[in-house]
Amino acid sequence: MTTMTEASVREFKMPDVGEGLTEAEILKWYVQPGDTVTDGQVVCEVETAKAAVELPIPYDGVVRDLHFPEGTTVDVGTAIISVDVGGGSAAPAPAAEQPAAEQPAAAAPAEEPKAAGSGRQPVLVGYGVATSSTRRRPRKGPEVPVQQASTAIRTELNGHAPTAPEPAPAAAQAAPAGPGRPLAKPPVRKLAKDLGVDLTTVVPTGPDGIITREDVHAAVAAAVPAAPEPSVASAPAAAPASYDTARETRIPVKGVRKATAAAMVGSAFTAPHVTEFVTVDVTRTMKLVEELKADKEFAGLRVNPLLLIAKALLVAIRRNPDVNASWDEAAQEIVVKHYVNLGIAAATPRGLIVPNIKDAHAKTLPQLAESLGELVSTARDGKTSPAAMQGGTVTITNVGVFGVDTGTPILNPGESAILAVGAIKPQPWVHKGKVKPRQVTTLALSFDHRLVDGELGSKVLADVAAILEQPKRLITWA
Repeated sequence: MTTMTEASVREFKMPDVGEGLTEAEILKWYVQPGDTVTDGQVVCEVETAKAAVELPIPYDGVVRDLHFPEGTTVDVGTAIISVDVGGGSAAPAPAAEQPAAEQPAAAAPAEEPKAAGSGRQPVLVGYGVATSSTRRRPRKGPEVPVQQASTAIRTELNGHAPTAPEPAPAAAQAAPAGPGRPLAKPPVRKLAKDLGVDLTTVVPTGPDGIITREDVHAAVAAAVPAAPEPSVASAPAAAPASYDTARETRIPVKGVRKATAAAMVGSAFTAPHVTEFVTVDVTRTMKLVEELKADKEFAGLRVNPLLLIAKALLVAIRRNPDVNASWDEAAQEIVVKHYVNLGIAAATPRGLIVPNIKDAHAKTLPQLAESLGELVSTARDGKTSPAAMQGGTVTITNVGVFGVDTGTPILNPGESAILAVGAIKPQPWVHKGKVKPRQVTTLALSFDHRLVDGELGSKVLADVAAILEQPKRLITWA
């Protein structure tokens, strides 16, 4: 039997694409020691300073070790997973977990059937300076043991008590006393974990005894008991007591929220903000929205007021191009952009993010509607890529969705203007000499007064308001 050598072991390190990322937190592992991986297969999900990103492994082989459990923040360049790429059979895994640097050279898990790779190639970006080394985040509540990277815990869940840190005999691995580790691809394991299903209780129907997604769903429908999870049974009694007696809650500032806070503080204290407001009758715009919904050119697309507001801002920028600029402090220059990457602020469970539509200025109205729909859907699913949040030139924040009339938005770093859109609602309005109920909203434009003076900012805001009041200007001003 071919034995794995250190020369055949590849260490996959936390990647960096050279855009300032210094660390990332491991959210989920999709593989375990002994799993076979292929080039491009997603092996884990990590959270950077800007988003949650799935990492693909760049080579084929058998997983030897996971160096960090879920919930650990790891510096860029640190090895997070070892893979045997030698093509030979792996030696058995140790029964108990040791630190990555102390793992025996010959210890590795047995191979399992190969899991299909996704082939996706996400990238990682971020910013800031690393302030600490690898660390484990505090847990917020009950955790499922299978999420831990410890071999001892995984062995215990499969019905075997851990013995010693030395490798288990090969015969014992080949013929375990119990059912052993069930065969399932990483996405199926994730599904089972999310549904609380113990894979050892699932009857496989796939080829070679592999558990399929349908098998997991069938187990849920049949109410098959799942593996016991610590604290779940006691949670109804313990959690309310803690909640009722606690006088305060401390939430670690990290990930997206930490990056957002740093960016907003930096923006507020480096760029002199000026905000102007205008209240406008958007009744005609709302009528146009309804007409576009029935237009076959927009079939299957999401059409709402934000679409026309975005188009109005793009037209205003074309008429006043100097507002689409940034301030280069080092060179003491104003950099005017001849393209518009339109940012849309989105609230997510991880915090506020601002993905942007690349080259929005060049898109037709249906294309803009499609891009907006994809952007919102991706943000809601928590799958916005870091690349989608880079390079924005101007932003829209729609506070109206919360019923708020207006606000004073803070500039995104590197941008010179941000438009806030308030709630659209019926209000008494003088229309053709009479007071009538009209659909009205308030717009607020914040801009960097170093490069956008009052005249330029006022022209941009006035143009947006004029278009929303008379949307036919989208054609006459085009």
